[in-house]
Amino acid sequence: MFVRMLMLSLAAVVLWAVFAHSSGASAPSHRYVVKPSDTLWSIAVRTSAGEDPRRAIYDLQQRNHLDGTTIEPGQVLVVP
Repeated sequence: MFVRMLMLSLAAVVLWAVFAHSSGASAPSHRYVVKPSDTLWSIAVRTSAGEDPRRAIYDLQQRNHLDGTTIEPGQVLVVP
């Protein structure tokens, strides 16, 4: 009986692992068009919700495949 319950539990865990998917817990992304006076810092301050803007700058660089901190007016960025 114990072996049967153990096998059933193991099968349930395997099925759960196979069919589990991302919960989408990360914040949804939005598009932002860079204005002439914008910098990555100013965008990060607005989008970081009071957290450290340096982390938001890093996230902006990663999401938008930026090599540095240079952005241009009219450029479209994906922001969290």
